[in-house]
Amino acid sequence: METTIKRDGLNLHGLLEGTDKIENDTIAILMHGFKGDLGYDDSKILYALSHYLNDQGLPTIRFDFDGCGKSDGKFEDMTVYSEILDGIKILDYVRNTVKAKHIYLVGHSQGGVVASMLAGYYRDVIEKLALLAPAATLKSHALDGVCQGSTYDPTHIPETVNVSGFEVGGAYFRTAQLLPIYQTAEHYNRETLLIHGLADKVVSPNASRKFHTLLPKSELHLIPDEGHMFNGKNRPEVLKLVGEFLIK
Repeated sequence: METTIKRDGLNLHGLLEGTDKIENDTIAILMHGFKGDLGYDDSKILYALSHYLNDQGLPTIRFDFDGCGKSDGKFEDMTVYSEILDGIKILDYVRNTVKAKHIYLVGHSQGGVVASMLAGYYRDVIEKLALLAPAATLKSHALDGVCQGSTYDPTHIPETVNVSGFEVGGAYFRTAQLLPIYQTAEHYNRETLLIHGLADKVVSPNASRKFHTLLPKSELHLIPDEGHMFNGKNRPEVLKLVGEFLIK
């Protein structure tokens, strides 16, 4: 079912699936990556994952971050911090409206960064955390002045940078340079699943390796010949890993 969550005057569009009622005891929140959306067809990993988990009996909620998909806002105003604010409102919705007692976070790419930091902030609330190719390298990339093939002067950041046709605001890069990603995530000491493709050309697998060294109850799966979007032949393995982790 479609749902709308409000954050600072913005309407965030979401889908609550795998259930025919609002209130659910257990739920997984799925968070998409940079330039992405909640997944509107089966080519997207979050679409496939939500349906896989639903088939296993686990309700899910996935949503478009501000400025993405069907949510309000402009993409060029998006930052990791704005997505964290989105995530906080989603958590509030899940806790107060869905009334979930068992909450899991799943994040892909930049959504993995947001999920990892939210898990640190809400370490008493989030029971399990799954990170798929978490893009913690966005900080070092911002310091180097590169973003998915686009370049800029990291010491004199312009108002916007065009990244594959998307206008990304300078505030995104300015805040990314100083993001305490690992420092925040390492406060999470509950079960964590890390999955990364060894053929990922967008985010180095070393990001997941570092999360693994910092998170005491984490398990790491490096998938040979798998890229960043998890749309290769190994997708069934990835879905199964997440399903088995969340549904025990």
